[in-house]
Amino acid sequence: MNLFDLSGRTAIITGGNGGLGLAMARGLAKAGANVAIWARNADKNAAAYDELCALGGGNALVTQCDIARESDIEDAMAMTLDVFGRVDICFANAGISGAGTAIPDITADSWDHTMAINTRGAALLYKHVTRHMIARAAAGDAGGKLIATSSGQSIMGVNRSSDYAASKAALNGLTRAAAFELARHKITANALLFGFYETDITANADPRFAEWISRRIPLRRPGDHEGLEGLAVFFASPASDYITGQCLPVDGGLSIS
Repeated sequence: MNLFDLSGRTAIITGGNGGLGLAMARGLAKAGANVAIWARNADKNAAAYDELCALGGGNALVTQCDIARESDIEDAMAMTLDVFGRVDICFANAGISGAGTAIPDITADSWDHTMAINTRGAALLYKHVTRHMIARAAAGDAGGKLIATSSGQSIMGVNRSSDYAASKAALNGLTRAAAFELARHKITANALLFGFYETDITANADPRFAEWISRRIPLRRPGDHEGLEGLAVFFASPASDYITGQCLPVDGGLSIS
């Protein structure tokens, strides 16, 4: 018996056309899940679709979706249900790095933009996904998995990152509230607090930051994308059914250094 077989299950991954999201999507597809990627960039969506289809696991779907627009979420949800008929797993992964401004330079517009994508977007995503999951539960098919991409910055201080840190801390709060509220429908909610991984976001950072952070990580290296495949499958599978409301650092020990 394959303990981590996700055949017949459908997973949504927002922002899943690159970086951490695509790494997790690969694992889910290899485990047999149908994977729906909701993301903004059409070219990256097409490349991700081709890659997932080539793995020979579950089926793939991609659709353009700006997580800051609720109408886009509604349209993507309708398309996913039309193609796959159900949603069992939802990775709220889409996010931005924030404005990168010092606290004295915060602007209302930049703060609201970061919150709109990193926090409000996840909340609205969960709104529409859990409506479907709760309806299934009422029909005798209970269960669902909500997994949020959070950050170690939600529990650690970093210069010029107040909006990003606050948005991810709020996402942790959303995770705990969702876990408590939705448990009666056998829906679990957890957040993964990622540390330093090589992504499009970190590629744009000051190279000195990468050197500094790597020295602070007890394992002395960035996270590897291949390792995210198994992590995603675990949290999407029945093996994690008794884990909910947790905000788990995935950071090579950075948060204890």
